[in-house]
Amino acid sequence: MKPLDLVNLYPKSGQELLNAGGKELIEKLGIETIRQVVLAVMKGENLRNRTELLTRRKIAISSGALLLFFINGLKSDPDFINKLPERALNALRNGKLTKQQRWIINWILGLTDKAVQNVLRDNIQGSSQYHINYDMAMKEVAIQLETDYGALSGNLKLEEGNKNHVTLDWLFILHLLGAAGTQAMTIRGSDKSTYGKLFERLILGSLLHILGFELINRSKPVSKHKMVFWLSDRQEKRESDATALIKTGVGVRFDIGFIGRGNSEISLDKVSRFEREMEFGRANHLMSTFIIVDRIGVRSRLQELAKNINGTVVQMSMSYWPKEVAQNLSKIGDFSHALTSINDSEIDEFLTEAIKEVPLKDLLPDNFELESDDDNEE
Repeated sequence: MKPLDLVNLYPKSGQELLNAGGKELIEKLGIETIRQVVLAVMKGENLRNRTELLTRRKIAISSGALLLFFINGLKSDPDFINKLPERALNALRNGKLTKQQRWIINWILGLTDKAVQNVLRDNIQGSSQYHINYDMAMKEVAIQLETDYGALSGNLKLEEGNKNHVTLDWLFILHLLGAAGTQAMTIRGSDKSTYGKLFERLILGSLLHILGFELINRSKPVSKHKMVFWLSDRQEKRESDATALIKTGVGVRFDIGFIGRGNSEISLDKVSRFEREMEFGRANHLMSTFIIVDRIGVRSRLQELAKNINGTVVQMSMSYWPKEVAQNLSKIGDFSHALTSINDSEIDEFLTEAIKEVPLKDLLPDNFELESDDDNEE
């Protein structure tokens, strides 16, 4: 069996979910699901609390695909489980695999990328014993479980009346559960950084759209310099997560981070390198700085230190923090918006309606890719 033949036993739809870039991920998870997460964060909810549901959903979908992988394998070869560890190691050694395809093969061997680093020391070619030891361990446990609890048997089939079924036993279940466990760790670690990067853009972009700013493409000629914004402005000295121009000569740089109370000073260290002026078009703009963090610790000096760089700190843990952003923008000059004076009791309804008009997909450029950190497993 060729390396890609083994990978392709894992359903295409599951591979597409693992491979999804920014826009594809939104489509897979559902645009309205994503919209509700953005809205919840704007109302003060914890992003990680919200994305946990998305991660669980992704793990569930991937788990179904993983089960199909084992079923498809047994249909193609009744001795599939016994041959699986050796085939998987050969696929890692000889296959030209994408990152996500490598994940799938790792899972079959009970490994994550971090485990490959730590257990195999990144030496796939020299790991001649690993698959043998893994296979032996699974078989020894299967015998022990049968001794302790009795023989496990059963049949699985996908459709009613489908004569092609596969037989369950302890060894099948152990390999399936072992792969599912490492799959969950990989996806959790990947999603932690993936969702952070994705929602930085979506939340900032949604906020600025709701506040009346127009998204522009800075790489193209722009004649409008009033009430416009762009995202992830990569410059020589510093990258800001978003930049907004209130009018010619007056602008704001935004830095957003889903950082807990113990690490919020990290944001200040980053934004302290922002320049006070920015050239855009033919005009120089005096730039203010907005630092948006999840929350600030009781003893944090972030607010005090931010004032030294003309910075404003906003906590997303505060209910309806977008109102605070709007109020602070109004102090900079020539900015007015309904959110600056709206009653707190009316903000919920206002944001719920306003978020419906935000073009979420437009906030991600066509080439936006989500670089996940699958080593950061939980």
